[in-house]
Amino acid sequence: MTEQAETFLRFVGIDWGSEAHQACVIDGSRKVLLEKAFAHSGKGLSELVEAVLAAAGVEAEQVAVAIEVPRGAIVDTLLERGLAVFAINPKQLDRFRDRHSVAGAKDDRRDALVLADSLRTDEPAFRRVRAGDPTLIELRELGRIHEELKAERIALGNRLREQMQRYFPQVLTIGNVYEDRWLWELLEKAPTPVLAKRVSLAKIGSLLKRYRIRSLTPEAVRDAVSAEALHVAPGVLEACRRHVALLLPRLRLVHEQKSAVEREIEAILEKLSEPLEGKAEHRDARLLQSLPGLGKLVCATMLTEATEPLENRDYRSLRTLCGVAPVTKRSGKQHAVSMRTSCSRRLRTALFYWADNATKREARWKERYTALRAAGHSHGRALRGLADRLLALLVAVLKSGTPYDPARRGRPILATELAATSP
Repeated sequence: MTEQAETFLRFVGIDWGSEAHQACVIDGSRKVLLEKAFAHSGKGLSELVEAVLAAAGVEAEQVAVAIEVPRGAIVDTLLERGLAVFAINPKQLDRFRDRHSVAGAKDDRRDALVLADSLRTDEPAFRRVRAGDPTLIELRELGRIHEELKAERIALGNRLREQMQRYFPQVLTIGNVYEDRWLWELLEKAPTPVLAKRVSLAKIGSLLKRYRIRSLTPEAVRDAVSAEALHVAPGVLEACRRHVALLLPRLRLVHEQKSAVEREIEAILEKLSEPLEGKAEHRDARLLQSLPGLGKLVCATMLTEATEPLENRDYRSLRTLCGVAPVTKRSGKQHAVSMRTSCSRRLRTALFYWADNATKREARWKERYTALRAAGHSHGRALRGLADRLLALLVAVLKSGTPYDPARRGRPILATELAATSP
């Protein structure tokens, strides 16, 4: 009997759905014990767990559940009842589905059976899902909210910029319509070129002083908005003015919400950086923030989106999950190395910002980036190489439990190392 069969006696596949979940329970010999759909509701999920345990006829600890989505109420319910939950990438599941039907047939009942049977035979291909730290769950949600607010601000800013280009392009020469609050207030007071010419220098100066804008003088702002205006058809000016009047409050609201979320993220990171009672070692949040170029938002993303590799100090899993590990394809005389695309989009973006900031914060990383560029690598490839080294440094810092010390410089970069670096 295999170790897997000794640990888990029953295997469950759940095909997740927005309205209902299809469950399939099998034993070690692949005999189907239950096939049933359950509604996505509090009562439905409770009935699902009760039916699974009743059909299994063993203790909850001896039941393994396979599912594609590693989060949500259904996963929380299963973990709370003590069942072992395993997640798998949908692309991998598609390959397992070919075992059962080469014709490509697909339906909810079949997918649930494929999940259960694949977990029975190929448990190492699945990832164990464990209950997360409540603080990290909150931090992850705040990080994703921040990402959504940032995208919404950019979308609203694009619309405002489009309106300015349509009838009032002078405004674009004096500020950033995406985030300059003083410019939004100026547009509220004077949304058209005619009204902008009537704003006094005293009011403009007061506005600049309130927002601490020192790069512009009242005269420069007045001259810019008073420049010759575009000629537009009758009705266009009024239509654009109304459009801008609707956009500005939304931009201000998104900006305020984004700032509030950033303050909450910072507060949680400070809490996570405090040493635990009775322990002298530094916590991971404190160690991460000691690294060059790794700011609050990147730190929050790393802690919440790469929790397991960080806890295990697993450099190989971390670089794969972040997308900096290249993909090698070798067959016969053919050999190709390409960028990894199957990875966490949030972690890839976070590492891009981290590597770029590191080149601006510390000469060592700037020199390495320059050397990679001189070796013929593109900007993106050079940053990926830099990010790979930064991840190795991160894992070393976590293993040592000591904050990063820039005085402890590594050995010089060798030309042979650059030549051997994969694309």
